[in-house]
Amino acid sequence: MTTTKDTVRITSLIPSFTVDDIHLSLAFYEGLGFEVEERWEEKGQLSGVMLRAGDTRIGLTQDDWKKGRDRKKGAGMRVFIATSDVDEVARRAKTAGITLNTEPHDTEWEGGRAFEVTDPSGFLLTISTEMA
Repeated sequence: MTTTKDTVRITSLIPSFTVDDIHLSLAFYEGLGFEVEERWEEKGQLSGVMLRAGDTRIGLTQDDWKKGRDRKKGAGMRVFIATSDVDEVARRAKTAGITLNTEPHDTEWEGGRAFEVTDPSGFLLTISTEMA
């Protein structure tokens, strides 16, 4: 690992996705094993959540459609999520009715496994074992 003395130590990175349907997206991430840590409502309607699984967090916010309903989400990005048990997360996802893009498979790095899945708004996720 290469570092310089000017490198800042980052202790966490929390992606936040603007989603097409907050309820559908919430069910998807709960199907992967995330739980709601915080909920935000506006005028009695769910407008966002902060989800947590272990030390990892993902924010979801309902799109307000001010930039148009045809706005493509997730294009050009992939989020990697590391877990100790890829096969268990895949099993949990399938039980929740989530369709996997790829089944869990061995990867190039020793002992590694991964699978891919796309969330309801088009964000691509790779669920994998941690790389050494």
